[in-house]
This record gives sequence, structure tokens and C-alpha cells, in this order.
Amino acid sequence: MKATEIKPDIFWVGALDWNSRDFHGYLIEKGTTYNAYLIRDDKTALFDTVRQGFKSDLLHHLHQLIEPEKIDYIVVNHVELDHSGCLPEMIELIKPEKIFCSPMGHKALLEHFHRPDWPYEVVKTGDTISLGRRTVKFIETRMLHWPDSMFSYIPEEKLLISSDAFGQHWATSERFDDEVDPGELMAHAAKYYANILLLFSPNVQKLLAEVEASGLEIDMIAPDHGLIWRRNPGAILEAYQRWSRQEPKEKALIIYDTMWHSTEKMANAVASGLLEEGINSVKLLHARKNHRSDIMTEVLDAKALILGSPTLNNNIMPAMADVLTYMKGLRPKNKVGAAFGSYGWSGEAVKHLSERLDAMGIPLVAEGVRIKNVPAHETLKDCVELGRAVARAMR
Repeated sequence: MKATEIKPDIFWVGALDWNSRDFHGYLIEKGTTYNAYLIRDDKTALFDTVRQGFKSDLLHHLHQLIEPEKIDYIVVNHVELDHSGCLPEMIELIKPEKIFCSPMGHKALLEHFHRPDWPYEVVKTGDTISLGRRTVKFIETRMLHWPDSMFSYIPEEKLLISSDAFGQHWATSERFDDEVDPGELMAHAAKYYANILLLFSPNVQKLLAEVEASGLEIDMIAPDHGLIWRRNPGAILEAYQRWSRQEPKEKALIIYDTMWHSTEKMANAVASGLLEEGINSVKLLHARKNHRSDIMTEVLDAKALILGSPTLNNNIMPAMADVLTYMKGLRPKNKVGAAFGSYGWSGEAVKHLSERLDAMGIPLVAEGVRIKNVPAHETLKDCVELGRAVARAMR
């Protein structure tokens, strides 16, 4: 790969990770990128570094542009180790005059690397530095998605270096949004939001309101993962507005596991009820055949979550417990819910599923349906009616 000029004398110098498939339990089936950026000016600044093990890629790109020892500043927008893993080695090589970070970033750098002797320069929202012809304005973005996170905005270029916001986990040789299929790009961006930023949606709303009120002009967004938005940065800003409001579509998800197909038969009957009542977007997601992060991506814009499990050892199936624990941490809002399941002798699963929905603040719209052993045609009518009840509650 080569360093890529994204604006005059501003370059992508990051690394591609083609082989990663897991990011904190989130399936990244097409790898990821660790984006870093270099601005050459009277003062030369490097924005973030890369994950440990990818230092050679970063250095390869830097050497195409400058001797690393001539870099003046390092800006740490985010301390998470996929962006700071090789920071100590880069500091040792570059010996920067200053390392710019947020107040919480300073604390996190000390706690991660235990180097109080580094030349820290702590900056807050509204602080600026001059590189010469260009200015860097800092914007703290706490809990997007770590306490230390911040943006770096270059007003002369209308460029927002956005840390972990507006990104995607997707390794590609292309660097820009207009070089790839827009539908695939937005699908990766939605999955990223659903699995990393959803629980911080109130913070996203606040930040977007502040950006709008400030009149910040943005014609390019350069995130720390994935493609750079140069043709249509407004598309991802609008998507974040929509996703952060958690505006559901008329879409129902039936998330279930099954032991001997009895609960699966119930799931199909629930789907029939939804369809008969006019809900056209209905998806059945087997918890052991769909990854938790793909299920969560579907949850992002769904209105109804209908959970099904047989009873196993007086509880729910392990795959359902996995999905629901993961989902609870991401705090989906504006949903309705219901539960169903088969059982052999005790039948607690529906109760446990209902409690899980209640713990997430998702109201139950009907009493859960339990069927002992293998459902018959007559007993499946209760599942069809459950689907109809959920459909009515969605409107």
C-alpha cells in the first residue's frame, strides 16, 4: 500500500488488517483498517498511530513522505490500543515536541503506558493549535466511545478527523466513500454503529446538535476505521442522526434457539401471524446460526423483538443468553417485545425471556406462549395470535 493524499499535504498513513475477524465479540468478516493521518505544514503532525503489530505499515507510509524523526507533534485522539498500540515505539523514534490529548486522554495514557515523562499537552474543547497554514481545533467527544475520545478539526480544509465516530470495520484497498458500493459501505457503517455506539446514542445526539449549532463546515470526514467520507459526508451525518434517535422501521425480529425444532415451529407460526396482520418485514434469526453482532445490526432499526427458546435446565438456551447479554449492554430503545418457547417438563424459558426484555426496558405486548413438547396445529394457533398481537402493538 502507499500513503494516500486526502487533502493537499494531508495524508492517510494507516494500516490494513485483512485478517481480523473479531473485535470485542463483534464479527468483522471483512477485516478492518487502523487509520492514521499526517499533516505536513510548518509543523508536521501525526494523528493517532496503529495497533501493535502494524508499526511497519505505518512507518512504510511515513517514509514515503517524511523522515519520522522530523515529525513535530503527535495527536492522540483516542487511547484504545487499536490506535495507540505502537505509540510508545513511535514516540521513541519521533521524539515529538508535544503529544496532544484530551484531559481524560492524558489520564488514560498514563494508565496504559506509565510514562509521565512524555511531553503531554492537554487540550479541551475549543482549544486550537497552529501548524502554520493550518489550524487544528479540538473537540472532546467523551464516551464516543471512550472517556478520552476527541475530534481534530482542520477549519481551513473543512476536514474532520473523527476518531472512532463515523467509521466502519472494513479492509479495502480503496480509501474513499465514492470508490466503493454505497450500499455495502452504509451496511458496514450501520453494523459499526449498532455494535459499538448504540448505547452512546444520547451522546451522539448531543454532539450532532453541538456541531450543527457551531456552524462547523465539513466537506470530509476521516475516521479511524474504514473509508474516508469525501463525496457525501452528509450521508453518514444523517445516518447518525437517524440511528442515534433509534427510529424503528415496521420490522419484526424473531430471535430464537431450538432443541428438537419445536420452538422453531413456534417461531414460524409467530411469523405467520405478523405477516397476516400486514407486517411485511419479518426476519427469523436462529441464535446459533447468526452471529450476535449480525443480530444486533438487525436490532438497530427493528420495532419488535420476539424471543423464543426451549427450556434447558430450568433456563434458556446458552446461545440466547449470549445474544441477550450482548444486546442488553448496547441498550436498544423504542421496541416492543414478546416471548415464546417449548418445554418438556418445567417450562421456565418464557419467564426468563420475558424478564430479559423487561430488564432492557422493552414492554411486553402479550403474555408469552408456552407449548409442551411438540406443538400441534391447534396449539400453534396461539403463536399465530401472538404474532398478530405484536403486529398490532407495532403500529
